Amino acid sequence: MTFTSRLAIVALTSLLATGTAFAQTAAPAAKTDAKTTTAAAPADKKASKERSAESLECSKQADAKALKGKERKKFRRECMKEAKAGTAAPAAADKK
Repeated sequence: MTFTSRLAIVALTSLLATGTAFAQTAAPAAKTDAKTTTAAAPADKKASKERSAESLECSKQADAKALKGKERKKFRRECMKEAKAGTAAPAAADKK
């Protein structure tokens, strides 16, 4: 290889390396903007959803029993079933 061929290869490699360095710097700035907009969306979604009185009461009972994880989910599921069955039963009796 001649000196000019080597020089051309070094120049081309430098341009490619510099291009990827600039491309990597710009990408995280765009991701940061996307994170702030997606982070705000779940907060709005949670704020707009109201919980029923039965749900709040079951959560308070689970908190009082210091339940966490699977035990808490199981307790709340059973509590909600009982609460809905308790409110639905009188309504069905009135219809008869």
